Amino acid sequence: MQYLKRAGTALFKDTHVTKANEIIENWDQSQIIVGIGLLGVPLSKSSISHSGAYLSPQAIRKCFSSFTTYSIEDDHDLRNYLLTDLGDIEMHVTDIKDSYSRIESTLTAILSKHNQMFPVILGGDHSITAPCLKAFAAAREGRIGVIQFDAHHDLRNLTDGGPTNGTPFRSLLESGTIKGDHLFQIGLRNFANAKDYTKFGRDNGVNIFTMDDIREKGIKTILENCLLELEGKVDSIYVSLDMDVMDQAFAPGCPAFGPDGMDVQMLKTAIKMISRHEKVVALDIVEIDPTLDFRDMTSRLAAFMILTLVSGLHRPKDDELPM
Repeated sequence: MQYLKRAGTALFKDTHVTKANEIIENWDQSQIIVGIGLLGVPLSKSSISHSGAYLSPQAIRKCFSSFTTYSIEDDHDLRNYLLTDLGDIEMHVTDIKDSYSRIESTLTAILSKHNQMFPVILGGDHSITAPCLKAFAAAREGRIGVIQFDAHHDLRNLTDGGPTNGTPFRSLLESGTIKGDHLFQIGLRNFANAKDYTKFGRDNGVNIFTMDDIREKGIKTILENCLLELEGKVDSIYVSLDMDVMDQAFAPGCPAFGPDGMDVQMLKTAIKMISRHEKVVALDIVEIDPTLDFRDMTSRLAAFMILTLVSGLHRPKDDELPM
């Protein structure tokens, strides 16, 4: 029986290689979670366009087996660090608002009990960000700042179609969950938004950075300034990564993909920077449809960015770095 192995494990095992999926353990609900907690929020019925984003949490999880735990750039191995997988929140089959309620109540309960957990939330479409941030407001004290990587404002009105993946930040602003000047939108793309929503954002103090701004000033400078401004105003920072901020060449599995977006190096730089800021406490990744993807390119990119985040959060101290 020595050649019998568990289904789903790597086809080939090298004794010197640890795959990233090997450091993920399922939560048994009795342990207190300290560090990264993965949570799937598989909702995409609220998308205004066709979307299979509800399949994304499992697709991203599968892609961890494509990576090792070793960061050659930092000479830093994550093999002894564990990520806890809490599983998925069960959505209502037909009732979207009930699904939002389940997301908010479940995450509120988790955050209240596990106050040292850094949640990495796997969407789902972008509508999930509204109940997730409302859960943060309920469970954690203080003011919340948001850094949103996105091609779109997601500030659509709530009257034409109710809450959708185009309305989360409108909902959060109108409910008073966040303030406009605490919201930083990075990566807004040409011919992907409406003038009225840009005006609404500016009228409400939202900080807006387009792709031209990124190319002109650089993602490092923009993000440094965003973090510097936020750290003086808020107690914690929530990061929302809509994968359609990426150029379609790098993220073909996004329902609203398009040209003229960010490249991988820009996003990696951004994730490294946010991982090293003490007030960043959560990340959600949304808008991946595995049925549209090519060879899991977009899901692999999401898994890669999660590992980049983990490596930044648990990087060696400066005096422990290799010479």
